[in-house]
Parts: sequence; C-alpha cells; structure tokens
Amino acid sequence: MVLNQKQKTKQLEEKKLNNFSLYELKKAPFLRGFFFIFDFMNIQDLHSAFLANPSISTDTRKIKENDIFFALKGDNFNGNTYAQKALEKGASMVVIDEEEFYVDDRTILVNDVLKSLQLLANFHRKQCKAQVISLTGSNGKTTTKELINAVLSKAYKTIATKGNLNNHIGVPLTLLTIQPDTEIAIVEMGANHLKEIEFLCKIAEPDFGYITNFGKAHLEGFGGVEGVIKGKSELYDYLTSNNKSIFLNADDPIQKNKLNTYTKRFGFSSEDPKYYTIQLLDAQPFVNLLVEDINIETNLIGAYNFSNCCAAIIMAKYFNVEMHEIKEALEEYTPDNNRSQIINTNGHYIILDAYNANPSSMKVALENFNSLEKDRKILILGDMFELGESAKEEHQSISDLAKSLNFEQVILVGENFYLTNNHFIKLRSFHDLKAYLKENSLPSKSSILIKGSRGMALERVLDLI
Repeated sequence: MVLNQKQKTKQLEEKKLNNFSLYELKKAPFLRGFFFIFDFMNIQDLHSAFLANPSISTDTRKIKENDIFFALKGDNFNGNTYAQKALEKGASMVVIDEEEFYVDDRTILVNDVLKSLQLLANFHRKQCKAQVISLTGSNGKTTTKELINAVLSKAYKTIATKGNLNNHIGVPLTLLTIQPDTEIAIVEMGANHLKEIEFLCKIAEPDFGYITNFGKAHLEGFGGVEGVIKGKSELYDYLTSNNKSIFLNADDPIQKNKLNTYTKRFGFSSEDPKYYTIQLLDAQPFVNLLVEDINIETNLIGAYNFSNCCAAIIMAKYFNVEMHEIKEALEEYTPDNNRSQIINTNGHYIILDAYNANPSSMKVALENFNSLEKDRKILILGDMFELGESAKEEHQSISDLAKSLNFEQVILVGENFYLTNNHFIKLRSFHDLKAYLKENSLPSKSSILIKGSRGMALERVLDLI
C-alpha cells in the first residue's frame, strides 16, 4: 500500500512515541525525504551512533574517514549545503536541520543542529567518569589551560580544549573528545556577553573551576568592567550553587572580596599564609618561582604569567601530583601560537604576543617589556577589538602609557590607534605597516614587542623584519 504524506507523518510520530531506535527510524522506507524531529528523548540513540564513530567534524575541508558531520550554520554559510560533500569525503553520517538536503539513510534530520551537538556533548559528559575542570577569565585562559594540562598529564589521563575552541561550539566539541579512560578534562570557556558562561556550564557541568582574572576584555558585549566581573563570575556561581569546588587566586583584589562567599575553595597566594604559598623570584625575562623550597624556572616571559603557573600548581597539588613532576612539567612547557613567544631573528630579540589583546593584557605586556634589561626597545602595537564606546579612550590610554615608558620607537597600527593623540608612527592598516617597513629598517639588534588583537594578525610582521 502506498502511503500519502499525512499517513507517513503519522507513522513517523508513532515510531517516535514508541521510542524506536535511531537505526530503526533510519531504515524505515517512508523516512526518506521527510523530517525526523530529534530531541532529548532519543539523544541516547545519537550517542550510540557517536560511540561507534567517535569523531565529529563541522568543516568538510577537514573531514576524516567515518567522521560524523554536524551541518552548523553561520552568518555567511549554511552547513546543510555540504551534507552530500561530507558523505562523499568519507563521513559516516551527517546531521542536518533542513530536509531539502537529505541525502540517504546516513542522514539524520533534526530541529536544530547546534542544539543537537550541545545536547550530545552534555549527554556524553554525563556518561563519562572524567572530572571536568573549567576555566575562564579575561586574559591567560589558553596558557593556563595548557599549563594545567601539562602538570596533570604527568599523573592522569587528560584531555584539554584544542587551541581556543572555547565557545558554544568549541566547548561541546571538547567534551566529545573525552575517552572512556579519560580521568580529567580541562575545558576552557570564553565569553563576550552575560549569561554565556552560565550556558556553557550547563553543557559542561564542571566539577571544578578557575577564573584567571577580570580585565578590560569584550567591554562592548559585557557593557563595561562590572559586566565582565559579573559574567566571568558565572563560573563560580554555578560551582557554588551545585556544591562544587573552585580554585582561586587569593591575591586578586576582585576575588579577594568574595572569598567568604565560596565555601569549597582552594587558593594560592604570595601574601596570605592561609593559602598555598608560592613566591615569584623574578621575571627577567622568564618567570622564576619558589614553591615548597623548590625553584622552578619556566620558559614563560612576563610576571603576568606567574599567576597562570600558580593555578597549575595548586590544581596539581589538589590532585596529588608529585612536586618533582610539577617542576618538570612547568620547566618543559614552551609557549607557541603567537603567545609571548621569544624569537631571535636577524639580530633582533622579539617577543611575539599577537595571539590577542585587550587594555588589561596590553598594559601588563608594556610594563613587563619596559622592565626587561634590554636595549633599543621598540613597540609594534595593533588595535584592540570589541571595546565598543570605550575604544577611543582605551587606545589613547595605552598610547599615553607607551609615551610615559620612553621606548626608543613606537609603531601603532590600526584605525583606532591611528586616531590617538601622540607623535608616534601611526599607520591605518597592516598594508601600510608593510610599506613602511620596506622603506624603513628597524635599528639593528633591537628588542621588539609585537602585540595586537587576533584580527590584526601581527605575526605577519616577522616576515618583514
């Protein structure tokens, strides 16, 4: 008997209500071309399919054999249109939310691909034995995450956020890399507006958390510094309301004001003996610290990286990692990916810190650079993004700071820095910087700090000097 569309839809709904498996639904002859509504009631079925092929892709350019392709959407792309291509390139299944792009029985049609990815990640997290450590903050998240992973992996099977995949897509993708034998998952969380960290916590359900700091980052989305504090604190709010534990910097003035509101807390301090004591010995140029009478010499430049090291140490101590393993991990770690990298090229000593920038990180970077015992110090600074109405004021403030520190030469790049009031070399774009450096060589054997927001991509300067 040939069924009309109404009869097909009714049968499909009956199968959903009867909780048929995903595979039974996929094999049903009437499914082809019709919309299967996927929801939390059958998330277990999708998870079973994921366990059979535990690798997710959201980009057909990077797809691997047997990946499950989630057809996400963005402002300028629609992943549904790539479903056919994903299968051709070896995907085991594709998850889409527009029925016109249904391919064959390897296609799963859902209401919302992104929501399905998030639900799957949360379900997977619940099934795993791994303890989850989440961290957020205005500056230092990625470095701190890598340091935590370095020390904990000495004693445990760990996974950690890759790169800076720390948003509403990146967090689910990170959770889905947790393996059956994973013991600790370190999940970085980024945010540029209120309630975002709260939402990410509902997906990751962390057991522990740490906030690196509260700085002038994403001011446009948070509506100012107070919004930043409130937004980042959503991590600690979640943990305390769920009787979970927090790690904290007891020397941070903002966190210090809230110490009494956190009951299950484990802190570090160089000032307060009530907390685990770690001392900064120097940072000329690398962070050298003292803990339990053991000297640890890192490859991290700048005193601002001291607290990042401390966070890794306090977590390692909590999880009973041996002190010699902590020392080994911190001394082995070398930053990369444009984060405070030390590069010696053509006689120049270069600090490449072009991973990102905001007023807080820019300030400490300039102050640290000024404190280094180096000659011929040159700044190449790029615009700081997402500052909204504060952009003019904050760029002028950094310009004024640079002037007060008396560097030999300052080159400012970007529309915001171009409008600042000073006598520095000001260029509207990287294209203008490239032209300038072709005509004007930097003084030989200079010490150069290169810093700007990710969108400025100032690492390209290396090819010019």
